[in-house]
Amino acid sequence: MMELIHAYWRNYLWSDGYVISGLAMTLWLLVIACTIGFCLAIPLAIARASERSWLAKPVWLFTYVFRGTPLFVQLLLIYSGLGSLRAIQASPLLWDFFREGFNCTIVALTLNTAAYSTEIFAGAIEASPYGEVEAGRAIGMSTWKLYRRIILPSALRRALPAYSNEVIFMLHATSVAFTATVPDLLKVAVDVNAATFMTFEAYGIAALLYLAVTFLLVGAFRAAERRWLAYLQPLHHH
Repeated sequence: MMELIHAYWRNYLWSDGYVISGLAMTLWLLVIACTIGFCLAIPLAIARASERSWLAKPVWLFTYVFRGTPLFVQLLLIYSGLGSLRAIQASPLLWDFFREGFNCTIVALTLNTAAYSTEIFAGAIEASPYGEVEAGRAIGMSTWKLYRRIILPSALRRALPAYSNEVIFMLHATSVAFTATVPDLLKVAVDVNAATFMTFEAYGIAALLYLAVTFLLVGAFRAAERRWLAYLQPLHHH
């Protein structure tokens, strides 16, 4: 048994690099989706928190749809559904984009995390201390400057713990990519299991790698919270 496990690690982890390449693909999906999703979520959150219904309602509908349906279904609709539409097939640019599983996975992950992040950031914006906002207005700040210098920095700091959970959730959510034939960590584990029939080892090592990356993300976000949320910590008197 030990010889089989050693052969598994030698052949699939180090020599051929299957597991390493799968882990790299998983991290690449996470970085791209979270980066684009974060950039989309900031303006959407501002619109979501707006008192103007014509701004807030469409964003609410977007977040409601993407938070109310499974990510797996969203990926299938984008990967299999959009490709079957004549309008997509008639456009060479769109067809070239949506026939690639990687592109469809990025779109699904990005829209999903953008929806969740929008609600997180919008809640933090709405919870902005009234005194801070009024102080900015009192010294003549425009709405743009008020958001840029007071509301958004404060809101993003307060949203950090909730957003860290969203990033970790997205790491786990990248596992749906294998359904679009993207060679992520889970796809590699499935292929290795099919080739070796070492089910426990294949999925067990994948689980340990997910766990290790989660541990690193948690540590990074805890360090960020200690730096940017230090003012919320209770004072210790010596």
